Amino acid sequence: MRALVVFLLWAILLVLCWPLALVLLILWPILWLLSIPFRIVGSLMEGILALIKAIFMLPARLLGYRPTPPTP
Repeated sequence: MRALVVFLLWAILLVLCWPLALVLLILWPILWLLSIPFRIVGSLMEGILALIKAIFMLPARLLGYRPTPPTP
């Protein structure tokens, strides 16, 4: 569904301003490749923060504390 929305937005841009749409079509893979290191760093930070949380919560979990799931 997301790909269809992106395609429709690109098609609208193609109708309104075709040079910009063609530039976007050429530059999109380059921008995607440039964003890969930032996604890797984001995953690493998420893992490090989860590890720190697990270390801080370890004494409570050893004493029997179990977090309650959020109720809707």
